[in-house]
Amino acid sequence: MFSLFKTNPLKKLQKQYDAKLEKAMLAQRNGDIRGYSEITAEAEVIYLKLQQLKAQDAAK
Repeated sequence: MFSLFKTNPLKKLQKQYDAKLEKAMLAQRNGDIRGYSEITAEAEVIYLKLQQLKAQDAAK
């Protein structure tokens, strides 16, 4: 019953990933290419964590 209130780490990471991608897009539109590349690198780290969690869930 209480598992209903647990946060899903996959959803949390997906939300963070989407936010980083949007932030990177806005930086690119504003001409901040260096900021775009830094934010994209951060997003890639989150994406790798997300893929690891998905692989662990698939193995269960």
